[in-house]
Amino acid sequence: MNRLTTLLSCCLFLAACAGNTRSYDLIPYPNSLEPRSGEFHAAGAPFTCDPQLDEAARKAVGHFAEQLEATSGQPSEMSAGDSAAEGFLFLYDSLQPAEGYGLDVTRRLVTVRASSQRGVLYAIQTMKQLLPVAIYGEGPAAETVAWTMPCLRIEDAPRFAYRGQHLDVSRHFFPVDEVKRVIDIMALHKLNTLHWHLTDDQGWRLEIKRYPRLTEVGSVRRHTMVGKQWGSSDNTPYGGYYTQDEVRDVVAYAAENGITVIPEIDLPGHMLAALAAYPELGCTGGLYEVWGEWGVAKEVLCAGNDKTFEFLEGVLTEVMELFPSEYIHIGGDECPKERWEQCPKCQARIRALGLKDDAEFKAEHYLQSYVTKRVEKFLADHGRRIIGWDEILEGELSPSATVMSWRGTEGGIKAAKMGHDVIMTPTSRLYFDYYQARDVENEPLAIGGYIPVERVYEFDPSFERELTPEEAAHILGVQANLWTEYIPTSSQLEYMLLPREAALAEVQWCRADNRSWERFLGSLSHLTDIYRARGYNFAKNVFGVSAQTRNNPEKGCVEVTLFTQGDAPIYYTLDGSEPTDKSTRYTAPIEIRTGCTLRAIAQRDNIEVRPYTRTFTANKALAHPIVLNTQPRDNYLYGAPQTLVDGFESDFTYSNGDWTGWFGDPMVVTIDMQGASYSSVRLGTLVQKGMDIFAPLALKASVSEDGEHFTEAGSLDIPMETAADPDGLKSYTVTFPETSARYLRVEAQTVGEIPAWHGAHGKKGYLFVDEIVVE
Repeated sequence: MNRLTTLLSCCLFLAACAGNTRSYDLIPYPNSLEPRSGEFHAAGAPFTCDPQLDEAARKAVGHFAEQLEATSGQPSEMSAGDSAAEGFLFLYDSLQPAEGYGLDVTRRLVTVRASSQRGVLYAIQTMKQLLPVAIYGEGPAAETVAWTMPCLRIEDAPRFAYRGQHLDVSRHFFPVDEVKRVIDIMALHKLNTLHWHLTDDQGWRLEIKRYPRLTEVGSVRRHTMVGKQWGSSDNTPYGGYYTQDEVRDVVAYAAENGITVIPEIDLPGHMLAALAAYPELGCTGGLYEVWGEWGVAKEVLCAGNDKTFEFLEGVLTEVMELFPSEYIHIGGDECPKERWEQCPKCQARIRALGLKDDAEFKAEHYLQSYVTKRVEKFLADHGRRIIGWDEILEGELSPSATVMSWRGTEGGIKAAKMGHDVIMTPTSRLYFDYYQARDVENEPLAIGGYIPVERVYEFDPSFERELTPEEAAHILGVQANLWTEYIPTSSQLEYMLLPREAALAEVQWCRADNRSWERFLGSLSHLTDIYRARGYNFAKNVFGVSAQTRNNPEKGCVEVTLFTQGDAPIYYTLDGSEPTDKSTRYTAPIEIRTGCTLRAIAQRDNIEVRPYTRTFTANKALAHPIVLNTQPRDNYLYGAPQTLVDGFESDFTYSNGDWTGWFGDPMVVTIDMQGASYSSVRLGTLVQKGMDIFAPLALKASVSEDGEHFTEAGSLDIPMETAADPDGLKSYTVTFPETSARYLRVEAQTVGEIPAWHGAHGKKGYLFVDEIVVE
């Protein structure tokens, strides 16, 4: 998808659609929709349900009838049968796919054909979106509501069998009622799997009767760090857990909504809360306590201790009794090997198993593979299968393991090539704990990163270039992850989900050729009306102004194209003042040649959003031709190299599209200065040590007249960051005698080996650059 072309055509598309007599604001959009003339009047219509449908499907039909009756104020009779002349008719159809449905709406009769409860549920969700929004209310609607549905025919089924949403309740705990609201949100968007992350270093949230101290001790931490102030404490105990009866209630509620709950018991790392309860399971024996910080604790389960496996089997036995899901998620991510390297029992186990270091992995990686295989066999003996994060690829992957690929998509592609099933959950597209607006100062605190709705929507999980059709068949589906380090409230939880879950729904449901950003964006207003009716908190930035910048070297300017959802007019200023409907109305791309602050608003009657704001810094490299001599990391290429000379110095959000990230290799770029005279280069960088992002170790400027033979003009050595150095935006300047050499080459050295004080010591570091300012 060409993002610029797609976004620019949005307004034209929506304007063309405005003349249609009926729009179909359906998300996710059906894979086949045939419009028909006329309308069906739903209020008071009778319901007929085929006895061949199973009990769960018939129950779903009954709930829909009750809801229509309660909101329309007109009674709807229910009867059993396989034929009807009018009203709603729900038929069993063995030819429908397991999650597919057929929907045929005529003026007198609505016929639903499905073979399962989920097919019936998805048909009902489609009909509810076609009905007035009042159907989502809690009581009778106003008498003026027209209870009609458009006549049409739909044949529909999801693209992927696994359509997941992850919810972490370990960092922050959410009560049963809020978990059920998350399930309601998933059902609205036709997701079918809740991945429930129940245990971690910061809290054990699941009652295990055989090990009561897991919740007596492991569910409560003494304190929590304040914001992102490492080493700080709020001095307030925090805890919570689910009883087994509460878990059964959630699982049953999810099943009524066609959703399977997959529990995650993260092992052998992320187990500090369990070690606080049972210290004999660790390599050192303690002292351990439930962690009040975020990140990765070095304390892990002792893989050389047989009691560890007795513990895991005891826990998982009760987990299997509570969760009927085929899959159990065992984590496997971020398991430091430091304790194992020093533990006599673990080293004895390594020797007994004959595990050795090799060119790819250390013996301790193969020790984790042993743990994974042993747990996998135990679960397999009980008819279950495991899912693990993509770190389980390190060492030897268990034969029947399913891989959840989070560190990009490379791990998933590798696993699919090996014949393993895969669920794609890349951080770059599907981490809903990242910011979804650029204006982070006015956003709820997030872990970092930037994933707006359109970035979710652009994700294409087909991987046709990388995988054969046989290999691609191992991609079971797609999941978004919501980690809750910085999400303490239910309101913020919903804000982080919505409306990104709508984009996720189309990625999961729609065939690639049936997705349309323009159509999706045009339907969002209707969907957010539903959110309001349901009382959900959602982000509104998608209704504000967005921008696309493009360097135009021929004109010597940066062109800024503004756009918004629907046909709302856009007004802007260039002096930083608040735009109003008296400001300049946007009609064509804005040309930026000097320093300025652009602010723009979309004028709407029913929704208020913050102005789009961007400050441009004038300098002698602005919009000049630039080439990359070394390649950034693919995930952090974005608009490079043009964004390096677009005049915009970004904020602390490293994945917002303004930054360019190099990994291991140095940054080397060449700018055509086109005869300008200059004597300094300033490099804007970002330091987030917790994300392995460091300042450069050196900065060098070289000049050339022919673009091939360069002479060093100036250089700067930069000290390695220490643990005590603060994170933040940092810039470095190299100066030299004034020159008008045509070509300027800028080089910045990345951290080749992260220092020993860091948790990722020995690994390569990232270098992130937002702007190269030449004066």
